Amino acid sequence: MADTQVQTMTGAEALVSTLADHGVTACFANPGTSEMHLVTALDHEPRIKSVLCLFEGVATGAADGHARVTGGPAMTLLHLGAGYMNGGANIHNAKRAWTPMINVIGDHAVPHLRYDAPLTSNIMGLAGPNSNWIKSADKVADAGNLAAEAWEASFGPVPGPVSLLLPADTAWTEGGKPGKRRARPMLHKPDAARIEDAARKLKDAKKPVILINGTALTSEGLAQGARLKAAGLRVMTDTFFQRQARGAGTFIPDRMQYFAEAAISDLEGADLMLIAGTQAPVAFFSYPGKPSLLVPEGCEPYIIGGPETDSAAILGALADAIGAKESSEFAELDIPGQPTGDLNAMTVGMALARHMPEGAFVSDDGVSNGLPCFLMTQKTRPHDWMMLTGGAIGQGMPLALGAAVAAPDRKVLCISGDGAGMYTNQALWSMAREEANVVNVVFVNHSYRILNIELARTGAGNPGPTAKSMLELGEPEIDWVKLAEAQGVEAQDAFTAEEFDAALERAFAADGPQLIAAHVPAR
Repeated sequence: MADTQVQTMTGAEALVSTLADHGVTACFANPGTSEMHLVTALDHEPRIKSVLCLFEGVATGAADGHARVTGGPAMTLLHLGAGYMNGGANIHNAKRAWTPMINVIGDHAVPHLRYDAPLTSNIMGLAGPNSNWIKSADKVADAGNLAAEAWEASFGPVPGPVSLLLPADTAWTEGGKPGKRRARPMLHKPDAARIEDAARKLKDAKKPVILINGTALTSEGLAQGARLKAAGLRVMTDTFFQRQARGAGTFIPDRMQYFAEAAISDLEGADLMLIAGTQAPVAFFSYPGKPSLLVPEGCEPYIIGGPETDSAAILGALADAIGAKESSEFAELDIPGQPTGDLNAMTVGMALARHMPEGAFVSDDGVSNGLPCFLMTQKTRPHDWMMLTGGAIGQGMPLALGAAVAAPDRKVLCISGDGAGMYTNQALWSMAREEANVVNVVFVNHSYRILNIELARTGAGNPGPTAKSMLELGEPEIDWVKLAEAQGVEAQDAFTAEEFDAALERAFAADGPQLIAAHVPAR
């Protein structure tokens, strides 16, 4: 009976069942005609929850958020090369976060490709640069094994997005078989020689710094970071990171400054920069007369282990090697009083610290308003903070959607700028459809404020009417309450600190998605 079932499996069924066999539990999909057999295969696979997204950038961002919560890849379902390109920005962000993700891309039937139909494109050429692994299941017998291979490749050597193309004729043809089960690749253990070298370098360093990311930002990893700080190292995170445990009972590391000159000034005098779970820090952009590499002159960078390594274990091994003692330098709970007066990033941050429940996930796409919220919530109830790692704005709401699907029993907070939110506001519809417990806070300043800042910093001159019009969002003004309600999400405006604080308290107490339009000054 079992052998007969295997022989009657389509390629689509072999792919989907193989991913389910390997623990994939979610598919974020925007399918088209070429993916109809994949849709029916998902219909028959109860182990995978399928979530419809109205735009591919929502699907890929949601898969990123789901993986950040679960630690394993989600599946996306994208329609041909055009669908992949629509989702490309958030695939880029996921790659920069070292997030495992399996992008299943439907393609034309192999015999149909020769006719150059309107939706034909070079998917390998389009998806290849942003994929850590990419193959096409051109034969039905290969679909299952390639799915297993894709799952394995998403974990490394360096974790990240992979792409598996499934031609339509492979999807509908019978003869597919489940792929051979593969073991999950693990992050690399600490390199003993590098730990020894780092410990030796520390003996000669006068002002050492260690830059951390990855598993070092779990509560266990941060506890090892506290030991290193007690031993005399300055412990810093990347400016943006995949996920960090924060709040009361957690060690608070410093954070690399965003602007290049501020980062270099902050690191002045450092003579050794150890690096664990990440790479040497680089400025987001090049500016006239400013450095690109954020390592001060006279400071030696030394990578103990990159993103392919278990950085928490590296911190523990290094702490042991230098004889660092246990540290009790952990944040104590500090809940601020009710904010009053003007509504701005600081008073929003105060309200977040007051009302954010324990165990919440935060998706931060707040752009120019995100930093004050980050700082104000360092000592609130324990939570996890997830950031925009690749710089492509429009990640916040999709990431929050994926996190909420992965952890339906925990609240998710999305912080977004109004410009960033407009890239992927279709995520609100999927939140409503899935009854996702997401509280969306949109900073409404009717401006690409960060670009106004960057305009001055790049030395591009005083903006005239055309330049100003390219950076402002106020004509016409976007009504976020109506936009949210049109997609099934309860929403309200807040213009004062008191209004926002009360709205946030109600939103966290409610079930399902909520949105608060926080009207803050543009400058």
